[in-house]
Amino acid sequence: MLYHRQCWSRIGVVLGLIVMLTGCTSPARGRPLSPAEQAEFAIYRKVMTPAQTRTYLAKATAAERTAYLHESGLAQRFQALEPPDREAVQYGFLRKGMSAEALRFVWGEPATRQGDVRRAAQWHYVGALHTLTAYGNQFYDTSHGVDVYLADGKVVTWGETFPDAPQPDVGGGRRR
Repeated sequence: MLYHRQCWSRIGVVLGLIVMLTGCTSPARGRPLSPAEQAEFAIYRKVMTPAQTRTYLAKATAAERTAYLHESGLAQRFQALEPPDREAVQYGFLRKGMSAEALRFVWGEPATRQGDVRRAAQWHYVGALHTLTAYGNQFYDTSHGVDVYLADGKVVTWGETFPDAPQPDVGGGRRR
């Protein structure tokens, strides 16, 4: 009997920690964003830090949330993009010639980077091409990836990778 009390006590502590850590007591809970606010948040959420996201969502009104975007400098970063890049960000698509900053708005920070974006660089994102816009890097799905190649600060091309796929034998020669 004592064993069961200890188990239930531990389960209660664990459940309490889960509730606390998941933010179920957050003031933003229960106040869903309107469709217009969801569209605004979708533009900025991949360039926000976790603290910025919490602060943004904790604001009581749409006007306060919009003001926060200006206070934090995020609105200015978006407005500094070229008009075709702003449109691509709003619709959530990658395009050739897009700036590296616009790519951050669309997919977030890359999982890895090689090279200098001002000259030539390769950014690697984790996840499937069709889901990166919705979710950004998906570190739990390493079966897909997307390599984006940039030159002079602009997207040149990109390609989906499948690191877990078997590699074809392209040697062409006989082994001895």
